[in-house]
Amino acid sequence: MRLFAISDIHIDYPDNAQWVEQVSDADYRDDILILAGDLTEDRRLLAWCLGRFAAKFRQVLFVPGNHDLWVRHEPADMCSLRKFEHVVDIATEAGVSMYTYRYGNTVIVPLLGWYDYSFGTPDSDLGKLWMDYRACRWPEGFDPARVTEHFLDLNPETVPHPRPGERVVTFSHFLPRIDLIPFFVPRAMRHLDPVLGSTGIERQLRALGSHLHIYGHSHINRRVRLDGVTYINNAFGYPQEGAIAARRLIEIIDET
Repeated sequence: MRLFAISDIHIDYPDNAQWVEQVSDADYRDDILILAGDLTEDRRLLAWCLGRFAAKFRQVLFVPGNHDLWVRHEPADMCSLRKFEHVVDIATEAGVSMYTYRYGNTVIVPLLGWYDYSFGTPDSDLGKLWMDYRACRWPEGFDPARVTEHFLDLNPETVPHPRPGERVVTFSHFLPRIDLIPFFVPRAMRHLDPVLGSTGIERQLRALGSHLHIYGHSHINRRVRLDGVTYINNAFGYPQEGAIAARRLIEIIDET
């Protein structure tokens, strides 16, 4: 049994959806797939995508990203918290898990999250550029910090029923630490730092004893070891991002 991971497939783009369809129906039947968010805002497409992956893999594990909670084309009374509930139902109906999963001596823990500006203070331009501010709707009183707190509160505080010698793998859509953004990212793009993730995710994965964490959101493929934990991003990305995204499944191999 092998473990694969990918994020940010954005199947609203036809070429990206075609790639999902073309993933082998036979090669991964005994394997596990981590989907680290940002598949689509379209509930119909989400059900299709999760269903296709569930048919190709032994088990699919999923957390939604920000795009998955957009409500631009939903009824006016639909907020992003209710959209999350619908996403959970869609995943369940497709046979996809959003909960802790064990295989062999490995336990995989999905971590929900959002961004709470713990990576920096937004500047005046971010409100104009960042689509979430217009594409998400939250209940009254839910600012980004409250949204992040809500999702972090849904995560397990400890690994259920830990076993001797068990290794812990965690995954989230949002970044758990800002130094996962590499040095070569131009300063002009760093205004996005505040909306990339939350240090709360890092606190949780450390408390769980994770030694390997999968994340998405940044669209910058990377594998790096920081303070004893290996962090891996394997974003599929937008069609124009072929230069910074591998655009393929990667097998997660523990090299520590």
